[in-house]
Amino acid sequence: MKTKNHYQLLKKQWQTILSISLLIYFFAFLPLPMSAAQKKAKEKIRVACVGNSVTYGMGVENREKNAYPVVLQGLLGDDYDVRNFGHSGSTLLNHGHRPYTKVPEYQQAIDFKADWVVIHLGLNDTDPRNWPNYGDEFIGDYRALIESFRKANPQAKVWICLMTPIFHRHHRFQTGTRDWHAAIQKKIRQIAATTDVGLIDLHTPLYSHPELLPDALHPNAKGAAIIARTVYSALKNDNGGLKPSPMYGNGMVLQRGENIELHGTSNVGDEVLVTFNGVSQTAKTNSEGKWSVKFTSVEAGGPYRLSFESLSPTSNGKKSKKSSKTGKTIAFDSVYVGEVWLCSGQSNMEFQLRRSSTAQEDVALFPQSAASRLLHLCNMTPLYNTDDDNWPAAVCDSVNDLRYLKKPAWELATAENIKNFSAIAYHLGRVLADSLQVPIGIICNAVGGSTTESWIDRETLEKRLPNILTDWYFSDYGQPWARGRALKNIAQVVNVENDGKTTPDRNKARLQRHPYEPCYLFEAGILPLDHYRIKGVAWYQGESNAHNIELHEQLFRLLRDSWSAYFGRRSLPFHFVQLSSLNRPSWPAFRDSQLRLNRGNGLHSGMVVSHDHGDSLDVHPRNKRPIGERLARLALHKNYDYRKLVSQSPHPVGIDIHEGCVRIAFSGLNDANRGLHPASGDRIIGFEVAGKDGIFHPAEARVDENLLLVLLTCPEVKEPVEVRYAWQPFTRANLVNGAGLPVSTFKYCVSKRKEPWVWD
Repeated sequence: MKTKNHYQLLKKQWQTILSISLLIYFFAFLPLPMSAAQKKAKEKIRVACVGNSVTYGMGVENREKNAYPVVLQGLLGDDYDVRNFGHSGSTLLNHGHRPYTKVPEYQQAIDFKADWVVIHLGLNDTDPRNWPNYGDEFIGDYRALIESFRKANPQAKVWICLMTPIFHRHHRFQTGTRDWHAAIQKKIRQIAATTDVGLIDLHTPLYSHPELLPDALHPNAKGAAIIARTVYSALKNDNGGLKPSPMYGNGMVLQRGENIELHGTSNVGDEVLVTFNGVSQTAKTNSEGKWSVKFTSVEAGGPYRLSFESLSPTSNGKKSKKSSKTGKTIAFDSVYVGEVWLCSGQSNMEFQLRRSSTAQEDVALFPQSAASRLLHLCNMTPLYNTDDDNWPAAVCDSVNDLRYLKKPAWELATAENIKNFSAIAYHLGRVLADSLQVPIGIICNAVGGSTTESWIDRETLEKRLPNILTDWYFSDYGQPWARGRALKNIAQVVNVENDGKTTPDRNKARLQRHPYEPCYLFEAGILPLDHYRIKGVAWYQGESNAHNIELHEQLFRLLRDSWSAYFGRRSLPFHFVQLSSLNRPSWPAFRDSQLRLNRGNGLHSGMVVSHDHGDSLDVHPRNKRPIGERLARLALHKNYDYRKLVSQSPHPVGIDIHEGCVRIAFSGLNDANRGLHPASGDRIIGFEVAGKDGIFHPAEARVDENLLLVLLTCPEVKEPVEVRYAWQPFTRANLVNGAGLPVSTFKYCVSKRKEPWVWD
């Protein structure tokens, strides 16, 4: 029998056990003292945004919420502490008029001891007080600034930024700022390449959007958001995962006869494995997340298989496959190698096959042609027409976002989809497919009514014709019709009431884009091609620039140079169609100008004459088949070595006077010229001569088959000094060569010398 003392003893023992258990439980869950590394891990990552007024948020509506550092804070989340250390007007140069190192925000940024530092400086160094005097000190001053942040926090990671753009509306743009801005960008790249810092490109994302910088210098809220997203991607190494070029897809045609270069983006640090036709290449992304690989050329044909995989580093340093956003390897099973041509311009190139006079026959013959199995189309049609009406505000917003053309997408030509494709581009592709018997890729991005200047890149115009960028809607640079149509389209967002009248507001117009505006279609229609390799260009445009021949001559050369540079081919074949025949007064002189432009167009390029298929009342002649076939003739002769094929219309190469008779020698002697004859009837129509009084009279013309000359006589003009041909807006001139190609419109003063004048 247990005693009372015994129970008391057991009770004390259980109490002791319980107390010990509670202590063990308490200490088991008591946090251990944190190491320095653990304390650091629990702290927020400090991010310092260093810069000038763009960082500060000058010009941003409600900058307390919309300045880029504030937006960046929202993107990074609560684990980060983002501070804005921007100071308006500050320079990077220590000898500049307002050095950043002397403003209060600099010391505040140093005291912040940031873990991550993003520096965007240099814009104010373009001031004439700064760069001309102290430009040589830029690299040293920038490196010293970087080191000062590393001294404040030895573990700090630093990124420096390519500057945001300064646009043509800036008051100092042409007096130095444009050129000094470019020089500073080169210095920043040099610093990034030779210093252990990251490089963030803030220029490219905004350069195609001048409307986002209302004063030409400071981004608005939308522009600040673009900066924030760009910086976020760089800080987090997040470019959205693996993205090959948007031009790639099933049915694509790669240019044969040269190395095949493939490119795209992925997250920084990724390696990308590309496999084409059973051969694999790997490439590592650069600091901007870009990658590219190169394969040796393969034979024309297909289908070939092309796949992309992203390999990202794991925690143990090994590589692992990283799927795309779809969760699958990005692969295309029907890739072809052949010939690729870009067809562009305005409405006569855009003109669809189904609207042409030969549509029914063309579609019926399609299944029997090589085009049915070899032709591949990429049809970038406009999403909105530039008809004579007002666009809704939503369309204007889309246009500002450069969402004007359908995204590139390849498809095999079928009887159904060729109906909605460019008639001229289709016939070019059809003849090439029939002749070459290889896959043919035709890209078409023509836009009705578009101007030449709209297809030229911004940098080219900024350097070589900057005034055309200023107030285009209201200047004489743009053709009145084109400017009027553009203002009609954007009326809902730019028109204001003033003294009972509705008129466009110039300031609002500066911030609204339109397809006819300088640079726009290069940015909306050429940049999406992403430097895709092409064989050459077929161009049909000029109707919207025929008002100013001298200006168009400048623009045409700029266009050709712009595209040659963009596609990486110094002698890019650039075939174009001379304007047709229509009752518009300036067109004869414009056609003559185009003939002269063709003389400097290069050995690999040529011009198609089309006045014999014009329409006196319609700017859109419906018979497009001959024009497409003539473009194909040019390509076959000049770019595919079909030497015996007559491809060029005759043009004068020598003119003289003998006993009151004008004698004209034409290009393409021998076989082509032996067949010079009137296309209809037995009389040559279209030649005129003038004496010293400058009054032109019709001339009788005949062909001398022995001398291979055209001889002109006119009873009213005893001493001719000028000759012209097909010099009517709508002409019935009918001289053609043996291949049926018409003689071009031309005009020239004739020398009295006995020796022949030679076309230079």
